[in-house]
Amino acid sequence: MCGIAGIITTDPWSDSLTAALTRMQAALRHRGPDDQGLWVDPAAGVGLAHTRLAILDLSPTGHQPMASADGRYQIVFNGEIYNFRELRASLEEEGVSFQTETDTEVLLQLFQRDGAAMLPKLRGMFAFCIWDRETKEAFLARDPLGIKPLYYSLQRGGFQFASELQALQRAHDQHQSLDAQTVCDFLTQGSVPEPATLLRSMRQLPAGHCAQWRVGRFVSQAYWQPFQTKTAQDAQPAKSLRATLLDTVEAHFVSDVPVGLFLSGGIDSTALLGLASALGKTDLQTFSIGVDQHDLDESSLAKRTAHHFGSRHHQQTLDANSAQALFHQFLHHGDQPSVDGFNSFVVSALARAHGMKVVLSGLGGDELFGGYPSFTKVPQIATWLRRLQRLPLLPHALGKRVEQRSAKSPSQRIGALLQQPVSPTACWRAFRGLMTPSQALGVLDRLGLRLEQPNSKSIPASEPWPDSTTAWLNEVSRLEITSYMRNQLLRDSDVMSMAHGLELRVPLVDRVLLERVLQMPPQERCLPGKAALIQAVPEIPKWVLEQRKRGFTFPYQRWLESDWSESLKQSDPLLPMKNPTWYQRWAVFMLWRWLEKQR
Repeated sequence: MCGIAGIITTDPWSDSLTAALTRMQAALRHRGPDDQGLWVDPAAGVGLAHTRLAILDLSPTGHQPMASADGRYQIVFNGEIYNFRELRASLEEEGVSFQTETDTEVLLQLFQRDGAAMLPKLRGMFAFCIWDRETKEAFLARDPLGIKPLYYSLQRGGFQFASELQALQRAHDQHQSLDAQTVCDFLTQGSVPEPATLLRSMRQLPAGHCAQWRVGRFVSQAYWQPFQTKTAQDAQPAKSLRATLLDTVEAHFVSDVPVGLFLSGGIDSTALLGLASALGKTDLQTFSIGVDQHDLDESSLAKRTAHHFGSRHHQQTLDANSAQALFHQFLHHGDQPSVDGFNSFVVSALARAHGMKVVLSGLGGDELFGGYPSFTKVPQIATWLRRLQRLPLLPHALGKRVEQRSAKSPSQRIGALLQQPVSPTACWRAFRGLMTPSQALGVLDRLGLRLEQPNSKSIPASEPWPDSTTAWLNEVSRLEITSYMRNQLLRDSDVMSMAHGLELRVPLVDRVLLERVLQMPPQERCLPGKAALIQAVPEIPKWVLEQRKRGFTFPYQRWLESDWSESLKQSDPLLPMKNPTWYQRWAVFMLWRWLEKQR
């Protein structure tokens, strides 16, 4: 687990490649505090940088950038390949010899043999670049579900990439202009949709994509798509699901250092702890955060659950004052603005303070097993709106009236939705959203940005309409996984855990798991209350099952209205609405602070 960066250029730079790479590397130091390396070929105009968090093969032989045995290839790699030992064994059977115990070397050897065809064989989270010194080509890839980030830019006659946007910015000394459409998308949705960033000249390699750069030509393509698996009936679905869950948890314990667990007190993280216990994983350390608001605090449940399974539990309780002290550090590490992430930042700090380098998280359970209200609410909203749109002219007029006169944000978003073609994605975004497009345009206007008509890049021009309850379950699950989870939860989890040099693993966000679980018919997979997951993991205690769903969150609204109010008042003039919600204030504040960092 690391930070990676690179520069490939055909034009002279105002400074040396080494100087630019060193700046990028310094911006990634928190991601890899154990080691750092540079490789530069001035004649070819190529340089790679790396910062290392040592998880597999803790010896110096794991140093990166790493060269192939013949010196033809150089690699920088961020992530973990959980099945690297099986892949290595298959290569050794063919006579391949290895100099290290790392998964990095396995990637190099696989690429030498298979090229891009190796990608479907990898089980893990990854972002990497391999430079071919013979053909002068760069090959890059990102894991299927987008757990690990990879940003890139095509500027200054070449190609630059990095694990974080702020590191990529260090490769350039000129001001980068904002992408007004993406700013609008952030304000309406609360996260930046890939492949965009808030900077017009910088992009993200999409999840499940690989790319090639050669002599100024950059081409990317998808090598994996979610929700392509065909469903199949299973006579014993709970038993099959349990076997699949045990397999993914076992795979995610591959490590040469201890592995801990974030324990929120909810079903997903408790399921992971129960499965780890069933696999014989002993002496685990678990971590949770409590808050000074009883209806949001799950720390007592987490502590009881930890005691039940015999883990060594650590917890920290925050109030507005202690949270505010950490909040300034959190803002410093924000790579792109988001309305989430603070919880990951705080619990990651707690785990690192207790010596951990690797932790598991239950992220992904709600998206895969139907745990969000969106699974029932979005189909209801969509069906009602589609019926209403059969009436000529009425929906648009009614929508405009509702948007302008309603005092409630959800109603305003529904009103805005009525004024446009109704699609599954648009309905989901209206339910999940923060602002209407017109409200977002008002913020842009006060920022001095111009966008005549918002046209979200993340909403397809046309979509098939789900024709059954089963089809809707699959569609909402797809949207939650490819939008909310990918653009917000995974990105925040990566940045905020790596801010502390902590590797966060997500066993429920695993390609092999997803492909197997999606074979279940949606009506069996997305049972109310995540019953499919509960039936597969009977170890989950009853006190976890009997609690109402609260999520792993903080009492932002109360903190904003009291102790933190002075800080947020600085960005309030950007809000065009009369009575903004606390989450609208929060989103604009996070955007404003990020923009301040760019100055």
